[in-house]
Amino acid sequence: MSIDSNAAAETPRDESERTARGEAERERLLGLHLQPAESRPTSSARGLHHTALISSDVERTIEFYQGVLEFPLTELIENRDYPGSSHFFFDIGNGNLLAFFDFPGLDVGPYAEVLGGLHHVAISVEQERWEHLRVKLTDAGVELVEHSEVSLYFRDPDGARLELIADPLGEMYGRQVL
Repeated sequence: MSIDSNAAAETPRDESERTARGEAERERLLGLHLQPAESRPTSSARGLHHTALISSDVERTIEFYQGVLEFPLTELIENRDYPGSSHFFFDIGNGNLLAFFDFPGLDVGPYAEVLGGLHHVAISVEQERWEHLRVKLTDAGVELVEHSEVSLYFRDPDGARLELIADPLGEMYGRQVL
């Protein structure tokens, strides 16, 4: 069952109780784990090298990500883990890549949001680029959900959920998160 269909079955009281429990748990976790920025250790990571998704059709994926979203294709190589499979990359800015595999001959099934799986990939874009891409996505017939005048949620051709967010890196809805 999806998150949306679970939420639709809730009563207002259920939602209010879930909201209160969530807030209490966030407060507990923040108090236990969040260190002030000035005393927070430096991350052991250099950054996100790439996130890899699965593509059912390499050309259709290239046309969507490069053609509609304007993320340049940077490489297309063989997947070292599965002969005959492709591993290809798109530049999403700031030295970060969005990658894909195809698995010809395997029935990987449709995209599904499952525990431990991908919920969405959020990609930061400048406000004017965000507005430009909103028009391109609409013109391409992609169904969009807009939130807070800075987030566009939509699905790629294989059903993976994406977000284009006009907030700068390290911010979320005007709040510093990094």
